[in-house]
Amino acid sequence: MSNPDSFIDEVTEEVRRDRLFAMFRKYGWIGVLIVVFIVGGAGYNEWRKSAAEARAEAFGDAVLDALDMGGVEERRAAMGAIAADGDQNAVLQLLLASDPDTDRAATLAALETLAGDESQPQSYRDLATLRHVVVVGAEAPVAERRAALDPIAAPGRPFRTLALEQMAYLLVEEKKTDEAVAALQALMQDQEAPAGLRSRAEQMIVALGGEVQPATVPQPAAQTDDAG
Repeated sequence: MSNPDSFIDEVTEEVRRDRLFAMFRKYGWIGVLIVVFIVGGAGYNEWRKSAAEARAEAFGDAVLDALDMGGVEERRAAMGAIAADGDQNAVLQLLLASDPDTDRAATLAALETLAGDESQPQSYRDLATLRHVVVVGAEAPVAERRAALDPIAAPGRPFRTLALEQMAYLLVEEKKTDEAVAALQALMQDQEAPAGLRSRAEQMIVALGGEVQPATVPQPAAQTDDAG
């Protein structure tokens, strides 16, 4: 006679095997579906990346072809015919606004369009507003230009220091020399201000008869000598 314990173990193993096969027949399609989704998702991502690269290349080629046109009107017409979406529209508007000396009205119109397009990233819109203030110059009241620059000069905005520079120039325009010098001195001490901006601020301070204060540069933290 066989060992009862061995017989019970064999029966238990067989029951487990039957249950496993039953569960696979009942739920196995879920695993297959997961595999299909993973493979399909990976394929879709690759296709999307490839399509995005092709679209970007086509856009870049079209822009370069438009810029190679001889006349200003031809270039503008060619750029206006370029198919663009998303950030590409912002790039086109900035390109259309890149020649204010030749067509100032079209430049301002392109900048106004981009600045008011809420579908575009804030950085592009800030750049368009900043550029618009520079191009329009004294044709717009100082108060209007200052109101346009004020939000861009807020902490955290990408063109904050450039907006502060333009606001300092507005003080010069208003003949508020002392305030302008103080604003430019503050820019020279601003660690976010690029070197070119600091150089311009220094030159303007000298031109206004102010005293240039050396910019403070943060010193590295002192290192303790553990060897001694």
